[in-house]
Order: sequence, then C-alpha cells, then structure tokens
Amino acid sequence: MRQLSKTESLIFVLGAVLMVLGAGISLTGWRGYPYLFCMGAVCYASMQLLQRYEGSNFTIRRLRRLMILSDFLLLLAGLLMLAGQGNGLGLSQITYLQYVYNKWVVVLLIAALMQIYVTHRIDHELAKEAKKI
Repeated sequence: MRQLSKTESLIFVLGAVLMVLGAGISLTGWRGYPYLFCMGAVCYASMQLLQRYEGSNFTIRRLRRLMILSDFLLLLAGLLMLAGQGNGLGLSQITYLQYVYNKWVVVLLIAALMQIYVTHRIDHELAKEAKKI
C-alpha cells in the first residue's frame, strides 16, 4: 500500500478527529455537528482513496473495495446528518421520520464496523505478503 506523506497523514488524523467530535457533539444538541462530521468525513475518505495498492493479491484488492464502500457510507452518514437537521427535502412528516430522521446512526455504525474489519484484515494480509518475500 502506498504510504501517505506527513501532510496527508495529518489530514487523515484530523478528519478522524473531526468525525468523532461531530458524532459526539450530536448528543449535546449543538446544530453545527453535521458540518464538523462532514468536513472530517471528506478529509478521511479522500486520504484513504489516495492510498493505492499496486500488488496483485486478490484478497487485498477486495478489501480495498470494501474500504472504499465504507468511505462512501461515511459520506452518506454525513449527508443524512445534514438532512436530519430539518425537513428541507420536501417530504411528508411521516416519510421524513421513517426514512431520514436519525438514520445516520445506523449508516455510521455499519461504516465503522466495516472500517475496523477491513483495516485489521489488510494489515494481516500485508504482513503475510511481506513474509513471502
């Protein structure tokens, strides 16, 4: 996997911190939490997309695709946070409550679990590949 530069690593960590702050501050009721989360998700996902794998290991390529999917789920969680601020989508109140309101929590949970799994498995596969060489 391509290693990130120091600046890219800083952006990556800053994105992760902003996502955690945005999700945590949502419990306080502050209305700006979706913006923190979205900025963090964009930074985090863009830096993960910069990490490329040039090898031929099919398992790592499959895991990278799962990582990219989880990055898009993080971005979707941010969009759902923004949409959850109010019914600006023009939906009826029942439809809004059924499909939008606080559904970001479920999407964020799925994305986080996928990130944990993929990170662990890629690290394991890269270590196994390094032993072969």
